Amino acid sequence: MNDTVDDRHLMQLISHKDSEALETLYDRYEQIIYNFAYRIVKDAMAAEEVMQELFLRIWNQAENYDHSQGKLSSWMFAITRNIAIDHLRRRSSRTAHQTVDTDYLNLIRDKETTEDIVELRMIGEHVKEALQGLNEDQQQVVDMIYYQGFTQQEVADLASIPLGTVKSRVRLAMKQLQQRLSHWGRRDRVHDGH
Repeated sequence: MNDTVDDRHLMQLISHKDSEALETLYDRYEQIIYNFAYRIVKDAMAAEEVMQELFLRIWNQAENYDHSQGKLSSWMFAITRNIAIDHLRRRSSRTAHQTVDTDYLNLIRDKETTEDIVELRMIGEHVKEALQGLNEDQQQVVDMIYYQGFTQQEVADLASIPLGTVKSRVRLAMKQLQQRLSHWGRRDRVHDGH
């Protein structure tokens, strides 16, 4: 198929089950999607699976793409990110089940470690709670920068938003998180009787 066919036209063809159009789209985005997935899952085989799942979804749901909502690449990145995060959740849940017995024995052996782990988990829960209080845009940039390791410029490119917008979202998110978490710290000290 002609390389000059634009993404929008390709998606229309794919929605009519044109396999050649899907191949063209695959060739066009394979490398960038694979690299993006790999940065999230940190595993070559998993990144390959995420990419395959993305193109399968595109084949089955091409008609859901609305070009007026933004560039095709942004839509593909958003879906890839969701698939990759689901993959990580499944993987960590399998790992958690496999390590429960060992963790339990280690906790019994070392009471201080147990208290540290409980405290860290509590802090983790408070951070998660504070993150959920952010709006969706802020959550997205915080997640991409602090959990996935992207630079602010990469986030701007991937999300198709200006760098200044990314910076202001990060700044506002950090300010909100700081307020929520410093409030939590004070509340804990009050409970401890300090």
